[in-house]
Order: sequence, then C-alpha cells, then structure tokens
Amino acid sequence: MSALQKTRLRIFMTGVGGQGTLTATTLLARAAVAAGLPVTSGEIHGMAQRGGVVESTLLIGYKSPKIGPGEADILLGFEPLETLRALGYLKPGGLVLSSTEYLAPLSVATGKDTCPDLAAIKARVAACASSVRFLPCRSLGLEAGAVQSGNIALLGALCSLGALPFGVEVLAETIRATMKPKVAEVNLRALTLGAEHPA
Repeated sequence: MSALQKTRLRIFMTGVGGQGTLTATTLLARAAVAAGLPVTSGEIHGMAQRGGVVESTLLIGYKSPKIGPGEADILLGFEPLETLRALGYLKPGGLVLSSTEYLAPLSVATGKDTCPDLAAIKARVAACASSVRFLPCRSLGLEAGAVQSGNIALLGALCSLGALPFGVEVLAETIRATMKPKVAEVNLRALTLGAEHPA
C-alpha cells in the first residue's frame, strides 16, 4: 500500500448500542489528529439506545464524513450480525475486522427472527474482503477488566495489521490523554490483547 493510499482511508464502523462504537470512532479520530492527519467523522444513524444499531464513519484525507455503498476501505464490526448487514459499504477487496460474539437483536431474542451462524457470516465476509480478521471482542474486554473495552481490542487488532497511517502507540497515547487513569488502564490492556490476538 502506498503512502498516499494509507493517508486516504474510509472506515465504516457498526455495532449495537452500548458496545462503544462511537467511542471507538472518537478515539481513532483523535489519534489521526495527533498523527497530523486530516480527519472527518460522522454518525449515520444517530446515537442509538442500548441494543439498537449504531453506525459511524471515519475518513482520513477526505472532506466529507459520508461513506456510500462500496466505498469503505475498512469495515469494523463490533457485532457479527451487524458486520454482515454492513458488508454493502465495503469496497471490493476491502479489509474487515469483526467480533465473533453476538448481541442478538430483540427480534432474534424473542424468536421472531433467526440469526445466521458464525460460519455462514465468515463465509459471506470472506467472499467480499481481501483480508478478514475475527476475534472475541467481548471476551477480550472481560480479560482486560471490562466487557465495554472490547471495542478497543478490535482497534488494537486493526493497528497490528498496519492498515492505518499510525501505529498502536499513537492510539495508546490518545487513550492515556483522553480517559481517566483507571479506565485508561483497562483500555490499554484491551488494546494490547487485541493487537496480540492471533489472526
């Protein structure tokens, strides 16, 4: 990937309310600014209540915060069903990182709807992306000290792939600078766990 490509990125993030999708977006945006990069971000579905779908965008080197279908270089899915639903935003041959752990929507939890199994989701994702990485974000968050830090584990995995124009240390410094010390400590552990998790 050329330096120009690495400094022009469209990242689409999706998850369920309460998973920290918007926190992850803000942290990545602040890290990009700290690295001296032009960045814009936005929410596609405004802030959702806990359990609702949350979608956000982060663009490095672009003026508009919008990502249309087939435009995202990177898709970050904090919940596998939402990863599947957002595949239409991924450009052909893009990169996908996703959690393997479900947070079933109300329709599935009440038996009105069914959810595809993880193997089916992985197959669909692999058919669209050139590079895919799945990891158990909620479990890694718990291991770090708080299930909510699973979002940061996914960011750690992204940083470890070298897909961003800055590394894990810039993101770590952003966490230290923007979070209270005890919260930062947990999130830094999650960042490391995600970065070190085997592909």
